[in-house]
Amino acid sequence: MDIDGDFEDTSRRIQVRFITKLKAPFKVPANAIAIPSNLTRLGLSTVVNNLLSAGNPEWEEEPFDFLIDGELVRMSLEKFLLAKGISAEKTLEIEYFKAVAPRREEEPSVHDDWVSAVDGSCPGFILTGCYDGLGRVWESAGLCTHILEGHSDAISSVCIVNPGEATNVTLATASKDRTLRLWKYSKDDRVKNPTKLRPFKILKGHRLSVQSVASQKSGHLICSGSWDHTIKLWRTDEHQSEGDVSIKKRKMNNKAEESQLEEDSVATLDGHSQSVSSVAWPKHEEIYSVSWDHSVRKWDVETGNVLFNHVCGKALNCLDIGGEGSSLIAAGGSDPTIRIWDPRKPGTSSPIFQFSSHTSWVSACKWHEKSWFHLLSASYDGKVMLWDLRTAWPLAVIDSHKDKVLSADWWKDDSVVSGGADSKLHISSGIYVS
Repeated sequence: MDIDGDFEDTSRRIQVRFITKLKAPFKVPANAIAIPSNLTRLGLSTVVNNLLSAGNPEWEEEPFDFLIDGELVRMSLEKFLLAKGISAEKTLEIEYFKAVAPRREEEPSVHDDWVSAVDGSCPGFILTGCYDGLGRVWESAGLCTHILEGHSDAISSVCIVNPGEATNVTLATASKDRTLRLWKYSKDDRVKNPTKLRPFKILKGHRLSVQSVASQKSGHLICSGSWDHTIKLWRTDEHQSEGDVSIKKRKMNNKAEESQLEEDSVATLDGHSQSVSSVAWPKHEEIYSVSWDHSVRKWDVETGNVLFNHVCGKALNCLDIGGEGSSLIAAGGSDPTIRIWDPRKPGTSSPIFQFSSHTSWVSACKWHEKSWFHLLSASYDGKVMLWDLRTAWPLAVIDSHKDKVLSADWWKDDSVVSGGADSKLHISSGIYVS
């Protein structure tokens, strides 16, 4: 079969067979066809859509991406085959799947100041932190149900401690006021107007601004990174422990407020020489951190020992652990590059991947929870980019923000949430990640 379609070409034709893991109606016939060798991804997508629409007048065009020998096609077929040393004389198998790109942009959720932090790990809501010192719970775009009051300075990081809980969820916020605070939020608490929440515990011990907070998988402990160069561990339960907790009652308008616990940290990890800008706690016994001292470190929680210490030459701002085996380290910092390390490879501190399409500092990076290949990044250049380890170019660029993007995360597997210096939370949805 020879495909001419709407293509004007004088290039040679090659025999290809399109394969896919997608179910009907996304499967094309399995027979080989001849197509022009100068087709790029967009041309290949047109071919597949033409095949799918044959005999199906109601077919709506779908953007596709393409893999050859496990690598995404980001040039013409002819150039790709030449670069990879693949013969054009045999029938070429090309795997196709839905392109990873947002289909919809929701109305932005407006805040009163910069949106510095966002957590989308719970499918039922989004948690944001703002420079106005308030945390906010959003059930959907524009629908703020709860406001977290208590901090006296900007919130720098937020964390949903136990996102898998059926109803009552613990939330953690970190602030430039040198404290962390813990909050209780009920998923069943349906409200029409934003309800104000007060923290049930205030965590004190850092001497300078708290930059990042992350939760242990069990939710029993959280860790925090600070400008004071340290990482501290804290309990999240509501019970008092002798020697660690003091109870304070504050008075306002001659009426005693609800008692709040103030608790000290249970451990301190000391070793960075500058601000600890981001922390992650992917496994029970391991904490990861990055710092303005240019290093990314892995810590043994039990002993406090550093298990490895990679230096990249740039101050680092953000960190996440994921990818293959949930073991790859992604980090970004004071240049436009996202660096990815594989700590399972001994004897080397060099990144296994580097992505450099941003034009300014990288402020956030986050792996997709259900994919070995996909992650997102956010930057002071005002853009969020979606990446696949199988190609060096971004799959999609989201440029909804009109100023620096300060935070970003995945939400409900098919959406990206991001906050920025334009004081807005943006939700880009309809993303297909296979």
